[in-house]
Amino acid sequence: MNFIENETAQKLRGGYYTPPDLAVFLAQWVKEISPTRILEPSCGDGIFFDALAKVKGFQKADIVGFELEPDEAAKARARAKAVGLKAAKVHSEDFLQWAINRMADDNSPKFDAILGNPPFVRYQYLPAPFQVCAEQIFRDLELPFTKHTNAWVSFILASMSLLRPGGRLAMVVPAEIIHVTHAQSLRSHLGRECRRLVIIDPEELWFSDTLQGAVILLAEKKHSKADKTEGLGMYPVKGREFLNLDPATVFNAPQSINGKTVQGKWTRALLDVETRSLFDELGKHDAVHRFEDIAQVDVGIVTGANKFFLVTDEVVKEFKLGKWAHPMFGRSEHCPGIIYDEHQHITNAEKGNPTNFLLFREDVSKLNAAAKAYIKLGEDQNLHTRYKCSVRSPWYTVPSIYSTEIGMLKRSHNTPRLILNRIGAYTTDTAYRIRTRNVEGEKLVGCFVNPLTALSAELEGRHYGGGVLELIPSEIERLLIPLPEKANVDLVDLDKDMRSLSTHQLLSRQGKIVLGGLGLSKAKQECVIEGWRKLRDRRHRTSSEPLGEAD
Repeated sequence: MNFIENETAQKLRGGYYTPPDLAVFLAQWVKEISPTRILEPSCGDGIFFDALAKVKGFQKADIVGFELEPDEAAKARARAKAVGLKAAKVHSEDFLQWAINRMADDNSPKFDAILGNPPFVRYQYLPAPFQVCAEQIFRDLELPFTKHTNAWVSFILASMSLLRPGGRLAMVVPAEIIHVTHAQSLRSHLGRECRRLVIIDPEELWFSDTLQGAVILLAEKKHSKADKTEGLGMYPVKGREFLNLDPATVFNAPQSINGKTVQGKWTRALLDVETRSLFDELGKHDAVHRFEDIAQVDVGIVTGANKFFLVTDEVVKEFKLGKWAHPMFGRSEHCPGIIYDEHQHITNAEKGNPTNFLLFREDVSKLNAAAKAYIKLGEDQNLHTRYKCSVRSPWYTVPSIYSTEIGMLKRSHNTPRLILNRIGAYTTDTAYRIRTRNVEGEKLVGCFVNPLTALSAELEGRHYGGGVLELIPSEIERLLIPLPEKANVDLVDLDKDMRSLSTHQLLSRQGKIVLGGLGLSKAKQECVIEGWRKLRDRRHRTSSEPLGEAD
C-alpha cells in the first residue's frame, strides 16, 4: 500500500503537464466547431493557452481557466497575455466547487469546448474539502461513487456537465480510463452523453517521469437525447506521426462499437471485430462457464503486519516458534508453476523466503517465554497500534484462518494461473482462496490455463504503472473458463511447462488441449491467442520515445 507521506509533491498535485504538440493537436480538433466559449479546468502554467494561440482564431474567444496553485495560475495569466489571448481569465480556486455551483444553475451558460489535462490524484490523497466536492459531482449526476476513484474522473464528469449540446471535450487522461473499475461510472456516463468517443492510444508513455500511461480522449456531446450514439472507437498510434494528420481524419477513422463495450470496460474496443465476435461466441458454449458459476473467490489472510507474521525458517529457529509456524505462500516467486507441494515449500525455505505463517491463538499469559519475547518485539515496533492489528484482541490473533485446495495470486506478469495447494498452505491477501462448486479442483486448475481465459483476464482486469495485471474478486468471477469433457490436462507436465516455456508456447499447447476439446479449429485458437498477445503487449509498453517531459 502507498502512503501519502511517501509520495512526491508533484504526484500529490497531479502536476504532469501536457507536451506542447499534443496540446496543439487537441486545440486544432476543438477549433473545427468554431467555439467562442472555452474551458480549461486545470490549466497549470498555461500550456494550452500557447496551443490555442498557435492554432489561430481564438484571440477573441471567451476562455476560462482554473489553477489551484497561485504561482502556477500567475504564470498562466502571464502566458495568456503574452500570446494575445486578451479575453482569457484564470481563476485560482477549486474547479470542482465552482462547477458544482454552475451545475446547480440551469441558467448558467455552457461552454462550446473544453480541453486540458486533469490532475491525476488518488481520492485518498485529496484534502478533505476536495474529497467532498469529488463525491458531490457523482451525487449530483446520480452516478455510483467509490473512494477508489481519482480526481481526473470527477474533473471529466464536471466538465461534461458544463459542455453545451454538440460541444467537444478533448483531454489527455490516464490510460486506466479504459479498464479500471473506479472509472466505470464515467465510461457509462460518456456513453450516454456523447454522440461519438475516440481514444488515441499510444504505444509509448507520454510522461517520462512516471509509469502512468496516458491517452487522448476526444468526446463529442450529443445535440439532443434523440441523437444516435455511435459509441467508442480506438485509434492506436506509435510515435508522433499522427500529429501531422488532420484531427478530423483521426476522429473519424476508427470504427465505433457500442453495446457492452461502452457499457463496461473499453478494453474490448482494442480487439478487432473477428476476435470480439469469436470471444462472444465462445462465451455462449455449453462447456464454457463464468468463474462465479463453478467456484467461489475469497481474499487471503489479512494480517496487518506481514513482516511480523510471515517469517523465514531462521526466525522460527531463533525465537523457537516452531509450535506456531505453518506453511504459506503468497508471491509468484514462491510458486513458479501450478502446484505448491512439499518440494516447492522446501525449495522456498532453502532460498530464505518467508515460508512460515505464525498463528497465535492463545492469550499471552498462556504462551511460553519465546513466543512472549517475539510478541514483545512486535509491540516494540508499535505493530499493535496499526489499525488492522489494533481492532483485534489480542492484536496478534489473526482472524479468518483457513486454507483452500486452490490459490490464485492477485497479480501476474503475463497471465494469471490457479495453484493447486497440496500441503494446505496458508495465503495472505496477496492471493485469493478458491473453493470449487461442482467441479474437481485439479480439473479447474488444469483447464484454467488456456488462451480464452487468458484473453478474458486481459479484458476483465486492470493494470497500472509497470504493466502488471491485477484482478479483484468481482473481475475473477466474470472470467470465462472452458471445461470440456475431452480435455485431460496432466498437471505435472503443465507445472513443468509453466516453469520452462514462454507464455505464448504454453497457451498454444494448452489451447490444443482445452480449446481443441471444445471443437475449436487451430485457426480460431490462434485468433484467441493473438487477441491475448495484443492486449498483453499493450499492457507491457515502456517509455521508449516520450513525447515530452513532465513538468
